[in-house]
Amino acid sequence: MATINLFGASGHAKVIMDIIEAQCDDAGVLYDDAPHYADIRGHRVLKASDTLVEGPLIISIGSNRVRKLLSEKYPLKYTRAIHPASKISESVEIGEGTVVMAGATINADAKIGRHCIINTNSSVDHECVIGDYVHISPNVALCGNVQVGEGTHIGVGASVIPGIKIGKWCTIGAGSVVINDIPDNTNAVGNPCKRILNN
Repeated sequence: MATINLFGASGHAKVIMDIIEAQCDDAGVLYDDAPHYADIRGHRVLKASDTLVEGPLIISIGSNRVRKLLSEKYPLKYTRAIHPASKISESVEIGEGTVVMAGATINADAKIGRHCIINTNSSVDHECVIGDYVHISPNVALCGNVQVGEGTHIGVGASVIPGIKIGKWCTIGAGSVVINDIPDNTNAVGNPCKRILNN
C-alpha cells in the first residue's frame, strides 16, 4: 500500500482520491498554490509555496497546460491512479502521472503518455497513441490507430474514426465527430468536426 500525494485541491482531486482508495492505496496530503480549504475529506491541504512538495505525486488539476507547468516545476516521483473498474489490456503502456477513471477502456497496444486524464467511460481502442498532458473527456470514443498530440483536450462525447491524427494543443469540442486529421494548435467542433480557429 502506497501513500500518494496530490497537487491541486479541487473537485478533480476528490475523484482521484476515490481512485487511489479504490486501488487500495492511501491519499496523502494535497498541495495547492492558493488553497481555499484547510482539508478535503480529512486530508490536509498545504500551500505549495510554503512547503516542500513530496512524491509520489499526482497532479490533480484538469488544465493540461497547468499539469505540464507543474510537472516541469516539480521534477519529482510521479505515479499513476487507475480505477479497478476500468478495463485495460496487458499490452497497454501508461506514463507516469496519468489517471484512468472508472469505466474507461484501453485496448491492445495503446500507448498513453505522461500526466494524462483518461476520463469516465471513455474508450481508447487498439494501437492508439496518446501524447503527454492529454485529456480524454468522459464518453469519448477513439477508434483504432488514432494519434492525439501533446496537450490536446478532446471534449465530452466526441468520436474519432480510425487512423485519425489530432495535433498538439488542440481542443475538440464536445460531441464532435472527427473524420479528418486536425493540425496542431487548432480548436475544432461539430459533425463533421471543422476548424473554428487556432489556439
